[in-house]
Amino acid sequence: MIDTHDNVQVENRGAGKDNWWDALPRPEWAQYESVRQPEVWFEVYRIREDVFAIYEPGQFEEVISFLIIGSDRALLFDSGLGIGNMRAVIDSLTDLDVIVLNSHTHYDHIGGNHQFEQILGRDTEWTQSRETGSTHEDVADFLAAGWVWKDLPAGFDAATYRSQPFTISTIVSEGYEIDLGGRVLEVLETPGHAPDALCLIDRENRVLFTGDTFYLAPLYTHLEGSDFWHYRRSAARLAGLAGEVDHVMTAHNVPVVESTYLTKLGDAFDTIVAGRGTYVLTDGNREYDFGDFSVIVRADVLN
Repeated sequence: MIDTHDNVQVENRGAGKDNWWDALPRPEWAQYESVRQPEVWFEVYRIREDVFAIYEPGQFEEVISFLIIGSDRALLFDSGLGIGNMRAVIDSLTDLDVIVLNSHTHYDHIGGNHQFEQILGRDTEWTQSRETGSTHEDVADFLAAGWVWKDLPAGFDAATYRSQPFTISTIVSEGYEIDLGGRVLEVLETPGHAPDALCLIDRENRVLFTGDTFYLAPLYTHLEGSDFWHYRRSAARLAGLAGEVDHVMTAHNVPVVESTYLTKLGDAFDTIVAGRGTYVLTDGNREYDFGDFSVIVRADVLN
């Protein structure tokens, strides 16, 4: 039997998303040191001595960007929504030169890119189309009623909000290594959620940064640019890394999950393809429930 659920406030993002802020504050954040910084829109936490999570809980995405610090320079993995001043946050946390790399180029991960000069990125048509920025109409709904519960920063104009243009200065691809000084991050191409999706692995410290390829919430294979079958291959790849990492740092809701979830991710896609998964129809899509996360699939993909 198939249940049907349609959201009123937040559409196309999975069942039960109306009044999503009732889940806040998420208890997982309490174990990390809160770090003072000048921008009230953000919350910043020290996850490790050299890794800061920059969290935006005021908007539905609850997006998390990561500042990873080496001895010579630092890397900002994603730059958030573009609502608060990401540059001010970063300047309060490090004096090192900062480079930016996006886990992918959806609006909630590139908002602060234009504030930085050194930006790494994929050489895909999708990425190139995002470099030019967006119109206000492209992103206006993401500030609509039901999407934001927190006061917007002083001086921020919701009526002109858009993704600002930015310029990629260095192209990265599979296996590209970013040496921060005493810390090397390797690029893994993981398309599926978006055509230019990637993860970062720190093999020496056994840490994986997954962007939107995995987090504890609905995983999107149904959006414009998403591809279920590419996502399945990426999920299988991450499942194969479960024994090589201890900490998985994710881009939404909570900052760190156990590496065993990587195995569960691969199993989830196999279950869906085998026709053994159970789902509800949510805003016209199939949402397969796997406990702490789900996978949203367009209804026609498996026909």
